[in-house]
Formats: sequence, structure tokens, C-alpha cells
Amino acid sequence: MTLPPGIAARPADSRGRVHAEPDQGPRGPRDVFQRDRDRIVHSIAFRRLRHKTQVFVAPDGDHYRVRLTHSLEVAQIGRTIARALGLNEDLTEALCLAHDLGHPPFGHAGEDALDEELRFAGGFDHNGHTLRLVCALETPYPAFDGLNLTWETLEGLAKHNGPVAQPKWALAGVDAAVGLELGSHASLEAQVAAIADDIAYDNHDIDDGLRAGVLPLEALLDLPFVARHWDAIGRRWPDLSLDRKVKALVRDQIGTMVGDLLAETRRRVAEAGVETLADVRAAGRPLAGFSDALTGEERALKKCLYANLYNAPALQPVRIEAQRVVGNLARAYLADPRLLPDAWHRGEGEQAVARNVADYIAGMTDPFAISRHEALVGPVELPEKF
Repeated sequence: MTLPPGIAARPADSRGRVHAEPDQGPRGPRDVFQRDRDRIVHSIAFRRLRHKTQVFVAPDGDHYRVRLTHSLEVAQIGRTIARALGLNEDLTEALCLAHDLGHPPFGHAGEDALDEELRFAGGFDHNGHTLRLVCALETPYPAFDGLNLTWETLEGLAKHNGPVAQPKWALAGVDAAVGLELGSHASLEAQVAAIADDIAYDNHDIDDGLRAGVLPLEALLDLPFVARHWDAIGRRWPDLSLDRKVKALVRDQIGTMVGDLLAETRRRVAEAGVETLADVRAAGRPLAGFSDALTGEERALKKCLYANLYNAPALQPVRIEAQRVVGNLARAYLADPRLLPDAWHRGEGEQAVARNVADYIAGMTDPFAISRHEALVGPVELPEKF
């Protein structure tokens, strides 16, 4: 069952772009949300995700996920959900593909270090930096800076985690220019994209963590949600190898989460009586989400992953070294901005220098950050395996 057609985002009803584009050349068959998606895919920031950390820093195996593969997996899940609900698939896909563009090198470890070094200038967060990238730092067009995405795409990226009460520097600047109505909930396409992100990393990080030998299977099997799926797979295929059983686990858990999300979202929309996109934004609560039962199980899964994977003792030396690298780079460039490439000397004063440093470092891939640290500060000592 699809949702009422009026609650889906419609290209013809878009609030448009900041810059009019009368002279951008032939349009072809694409609508505005399809063009947004394609602009994201063709951006430099999207290509850089190939060398940015998902869970493991500079992984030594080709089978581990990086930010790029994660973003593609989120897009696949998000588009499937949008199609089942009758939402706009292209807007959903655009939001999924762009949601991690603002990550600095080394994932959340790098983000924490950069935020700490820039607290005097408003801090740093990757969601806000995603908006800064697509609104200012990408420069593929002759008449304006940024990708000039539609209001709906910018809104969805800004509210990736829901309404924003106190935007940090980058997001506040974009909001002042665009007016993203940060206090309200976003479109259902944006809500679906955010949950598709959760579904993807909840499950694919299990795959990577088990492959690396960091995440203990026993800890996962203590969770009723995982144990139910694991036991069901064992009953269907008693002689299945461990590797194939893990892949089946990931696949089945994603299927369960998507099915629950579809049913619960339909229930909430019907209960709220929403009929239009304006109703969705005015609902005062998310309309896309898991049931209460699955919400509790998904939170328990996240708690397990944080305890046994993201904060695992085996990964702490990597996290510490990654934070040291980003912190050292920030301090080096802040102390001597002349070390920045010429293109990053923009504006004057302490705040302008701080933003230049943040923009430059946040754009680095893991390998480039390592190479700049070795050139400016000294050796980087990341454990060989991870």
C-alpha cells in the first residue's frame, strides 16, 4: 500500500534553487530532483568518499566498506523504501548519496578532533559541512558557487537527524541564506533517507566487524533480534558455512527492518491523517520510523556495536592516532595559514582562517591527511591491520 499521493515531494512543486539557471545549457529529460542526484554523483566531494573511513581507517582489505560504498548501500535501501511508499525516489536517492559528503578524514574520530580544535570559531560537524560543500565549496558552474541544489534537497540534508534547534556555524550560515525552516520536520523522503542510513550501517558494520575479527559473534547472539534471525537461518540451511551465514544474517535483518519501517510508516501516516507535504512538515513528529518493538531492538543492536566494535579496545589505538593526525594538522595550519594552498586563502581575520582550515582538512581523504601530516608534522603510526 502506498501513501496518499499528496505527501510525496513533486518536482513541479519544488521551491526552486537559490540561483536561477537560464543559461545552463540543454536540460534533457531530467527533472529537478534527478538533476540534484546527478550533481551529487558528479561532485568531487562524492568521489573523495572512496578514500574516507567508514569503520576501519585505511583498511588493508578490498572487502571493507568505505564512505562511498556505504553511501551507495544507503541509496539502494532508501530508494527501495521510497518506491514501496510511493514517495519521490530521486529526491530520496539524492539525500542518501549526499548524506556523508561532509565527513572529514577518519570518520567520527576525525570529526571529534576537528571540532575540538575549532571550538573557538564555532566548532565543526559533518552534517553542517555537507551543506557548506554543496552550497559553496563545490564549484563546477560558471555563474555561481556550489551545486545549487533544490530547496527540498538542502532541507533534507540539513534535517538529516530531524529538526535542528541550535545549528553550528556552517549550517547556520546556509540557513540564513536559504531559509530551511530548521525547526520543523523534513519531507518523508528525508526521513526515509535518514532511517536507510541507520539500516545500512547497523547491518553492514556487523559484516565488516565480524570479517575483521573485532566484533565477537557471541556478543551479537546475546541480542534476541540477532539470535532470532541466526537461528532461523540455521534451520533453513543447517550446513551453511559461517561466512555465508553472516551474509544471510545481514540480508535478513535488513529485510525485517525495511518491512517493519514500511508497516509502521503507513500506520503513522494513517493515524495522523496527513494528506499533503505541508501536513508532513507540520505533524510535529517523525512519520517514518520503526515500530516501538523494533525501535527497542535496534537501539540494543546499536549499543552492542558501540561497545564491541566502534569502541573496541583493538580499534582504540587507531582512533587515538587518527585524532592526533587531524588535531596536529589543524594546529599546524592555524599557526601558519601560509601552509594552506593558495586557493584556500580566502578572507581575513581569525574566523576566516579557521573556516579555511576546517574546509581544507575536512576535504582530505584518509591517505592525503596521512601524507600531509608526514610532510608537515611527522610520521603517522597506524596499526598495519586496520
